[in-house]
Amino acid sequence: MTPREDVPDETLLLAHTAAHLSRLEQPGDFDPDTANFPGIALHARRSVAAALAAAEHALRTREPAFSLMRPPGHHATAGQAMGFCYLNQVAVAALAARHDLGAGRVAVWDFDAHHGNGTEAILHGREGFLFCSVHQSPCYPGTGLSDSGNCRNWPLPPYTPRGDHMNAIRQSLDTVVAFRPDLVLVSAGFDAYARDPITEMCLESEDFATLGGWLRETEIPAAAILEGGYSPDLPTLVGSFLGSWAA
Repeated sequence: MTPREDVPDETLLLAHTAAHLSRLEQPGDFDPDTANFPGIALHARRSVAAALAAAEHALRTREPAFSLMRPPGHHATAGQAMGFCYLNQVAVAALAARHDLGAGRVAVWDFDAHHGNGTEAILHGREGFLFCSVHQSPCYPGTGLSDSGNCRNWPLPPYTPRGDHMNAIRQSLDTVVAFRPDLVLVSAGFDAYARDPITEMCLESEDFATLGGWLRETEIPAAAILEGGYSPDLPTLVGSFLGSWAA
């Protein structure tokens, strides 16, 4: 499915403030990690459009759908770009799935090595949504240390053994399944990989294949959105996940 190159403001405003959309068009970096590159607002909107297309495809066909687009989004809050993220595409897609696509319950499953603070902040307390995150702690952005309402967190120390890490991810997915969502949106970050340059976790390529297999076995319509992952092995990691999910 080919997404639109842009996404209308009214859709972005489901998750973001008007002031934030305006700021994206202005010069100047957003923070030391989040530069204002030429055309970044349009690139971010395209990434949201791809996430929306993936969510719609998953709901309509029940087939796996993956958005291989960047910039990522799960750190962006309603009013702030941060952590390489400008617009929160998974949060926009989650809200649009209920608002426009007829999904009654939507779960976000985030296995990126960093906590999806923006997604949690946007979805916190909203009826019909569940957010589950497994992430390294301490680590950027320093959030996700406890559960709150409809947001569940599994913070893991650096260099957590693979088996313990995978057990936590399994618990998080079991929580998603128990929620009985109409749609699962996956913040698919691959920076928990053992050789990622900016994190201290221990997962291997075959572990991401296991995650894809678990997602397939739920038989719940699902769309995945690329978040982090900064190793040169990223194509292999994504391929492992997708190959097992779509098998």
